[in-house]
Amino acid sequence: MESTRQKKISRQLQKDLSEIFQLEGRTLFSTSFVSVTVVRVSPDLSVARAYLSVFGVENKEELLAEINHMAYYLRKKLAARVRNQMRKVPDLKFFLDDSVDYAQNIESLLND
Repeated sequence: MESTRQKKISRQLQKDLSEIFQLEGRTLFSTSFVSVTVVRVSPDLSVARAYLSVFGVENKEELLAEINHMAYYLRKKLAARVRNQMRKVPDLKFFLDDSVDYAQNIESLLND
């Protein structure tokens, strides 16, 4: 069960990461659209797991590997935004959120 502090930090990180991807997504990932759906923070606040929805790209796994490779750069950008609210910015780990694909699959099965 998440504490109130974990929930607040998760929401803040999700908001800031979303803005970073929105502002710099075109330069970092060219044609794809990346959306941050959920951020979960570990109890000791040292690791943040960000779940991403990716649109406009064929190979999502390749893009996810590229994003994980740039995690240090994204963490520095995030640190610049939250430096007054947090002492230490958690390490970022990115994962694909396939809930949209799953919902589309269920919808297509129901329509058939």
